[in-house]
Amino acid sequence: MSTTALWHTTLEEAGSASAPLVVLLHGRGADERDIVALADRLPAGPSYVALRAPLAEGAGFAWFANQGIGRPLPASLATSIAWFTSWLDSVAGDRRPVVLVGFSGGATFAGGVVLADPSRYAGLASLYATLPFEAGVPTAPDRLTGLPVLLLQGSADRVIPPELQARSWRYLHDSSGATLTAHRSSGGHSLTESDVGVLGHWLGALPASPPAHDDRHVGSR
Repeated sequence: MSTTALWHTTLEEAGSASAPLVVLLHGRGADERDIVALADRLPAGPSYVALRAPLAEGAGFAWFANQGIGRPLPASLATSIAWFTSWLDSVAGDRRPVVLVGFSGGATFAGGVVLADPSRYAGLASLYATLPFEAGVPTAPDRLTGLPVLLLQGSADRVIPPELQARSWRYLHDSSGATLTAHRSSGGHSLTESDVGVLGHWLGALPASPPAHDDRHVGSR
């Protein structure tokens, strides 16, 4: 697997290793160019990087092989998580706060990455997606205790199966333990101006330098 990333700001421009690193993860069949421009509309301060998914998918790329929309194959998801973790370790020290922002398939992947190791991350923004249930990552109660999570859904979204949207909503609200901000719009499977504003406000409200590793309960593996 090769890695291609577009940086909105370099690590040096971000100031210090304590400044957050925000990783932008594109949707299935797209690439890093489709999401990097989002950084221009988000708060200054963090370093932003848009990463290309490792698997070829049509004219673009995908984060995992699936068995239906929103349903990753466990072995493929595990391989991509290991690849992502290796990349992250190469660009960010293990104490640097890292926030994952994903759209659609990129958000399902981001959810898998965070569920695999919640204490490594300082926040998760899941935009028009589902968490990867029955895909080899833990979704036990309190798995995400204390983790800031932003969940955006659209009531007219016809891409992500409604039952997976509902299951993600229930899990994050009722049992994950996450510090949740959730919005459901009347729109379909795309980011709106309002969504970008909500995302920017959420990012801006995160602690300036949260610990990347803390005492958060991560549940059973």
